[in-house]
Amino acid sequence: MNHAARTFLTTVITVFTGVVLFAGGFVAGHFTVLPDIPGLPALGLPTSAGGTPAGLQATFAPFWQAWTIVHQEYVDQPVKDQDLMQGAIRGMMAALGDAHTLYESPQEYAIDDTSLTGQLDGIGAFVDKGNGGLLIVSTFAGSPAAAAGLKAGDIVVKVNNTDISAMDEIQAISLVRGPAGTVVHLTIVRKGSAKPLEFDVTRAQINVPSVESKMLPGSVAYLKINDFGSTTGNEVNTALSALLKQQPRSLILDLRNNPGGYLDAATEVASQFLPGGKVVLKVRYGDGHEQVYNATSGSSATTLPMVVLIDGGSASASEIVAGSLQDNQRASLVGATSYGKGTVQQIHQLSGNGGYIRVTIARWLTPVGRTIDKVGLTPNVAVPLTQDDATAGRDPQLDKAISILAGQSGMLPVGTPVLATVTP
Repeated sequence: MNHAARTFLTTVITVFTGVVLFAGGFVAGHFTVLPDIPGLPALGLPTSAGGTPAGLQATFAPFWQAWTIVHQEYVDQPVKDQDLMQGAIRGMMAALGDAHTLYESPQEYAIDDTSLTGQLDGIGAFVDKGNGGLLIVSTFAGSPAAAAGLKAGDIVVKVNNTDISAMDEIQAISLVRGPAGTVVHLTIVRKGSAKPLEFDVTRAQINVPSVESKMLPGSVAYLKINDFGSTTGNEVNTALSALLKQQPRSLILDLRNNPGGYLDAATEVASQFLPGGKVVLKVRYGDGHEQVYNATSGSSATTLPMVVLIDGGSASASEIVAGSLQDNQRASLVGATSYGKGTVQQIHQLSGNGGYIRVTIARWLTPVGRTIDKVGLTPNVAVPLTQDDATAGRDPQLDKAISILAGQSGMLPVGTPVLATVTP
């Protein structure tokens, strides 16, 4: 996986990104609606910068000059003011140089937002940004994607005969998504096929549980979290209660390809495995002040021997949980280095159906003070998982976790925080 946001193919495909979620991968602690601001120019064709606040007229003069020239001279008239407005905001966000501070149109935001609700319209597949299109990571059992014959490793290169190779992930997903009952035509590149394959897939309403659980041989409880949505805390509690009734000897928490989600959900989940009062994370704001989040009340899963699976698709909220369990010496991490998203975003809804902006407002640190942004969490036991492994149905990371729990080798003593990377 190349980034944190495995995406669900639903009213398009659907949520990482990731990070996509997209996802991905965002930890959004706040949501505000911005009102109309008196004195700013309306989205018409201004003749001067007179509507701009006095202190900014000189700064914005080139912008309004460019706006006027485009309206007067661009070859294909009329230009779309909405598109120009959205493009200007995208550019402003991009100028900050932060991949997680960005603009989303109402349509793009809807893709991200519905990805955490657990119910979507689409084809029922997890996707990631692939080489030249959308890489299908897996399909849901019984989904339209599975019924049509799509497989892990397939790359979607065209949607309804539109080339998506140069599109960003959200744009491509928006083409795949659509109302339940409608048909989307996909052109697929598949390893081993001499030429592209064509599929017609009928979209359906997809219910996406954020939590999956089962018992593995050897009395090992297995709990997989796909994202951290509004219901994840309750789903984890319910799943753990059912697993614990089967008297497991140990527990595997699978956070692989989990792009993240809500900060509160991450705190709730970590609290299921930690005694109350243990630090889950610290949030450091721009002015230097910190807010500490503690575990609330643990379950009876606070003492079971435990391994957490992570990989390059584990981001944001999933890194909060994994980092907390590692630093609190509660669990060993097995797999590959995580994505490395250590920031918190605030979502603002712009006025007049103008879309949304996500603005990075803080950085978060693990309990011992590590910052993992752009670095990720290093597993205690590194185990690669190749695309060939996935295609062949092999899972050496899960196998290693089971082996560790069986012999207790490779476990933290109960766990060793990586103190060398503590920030001041």
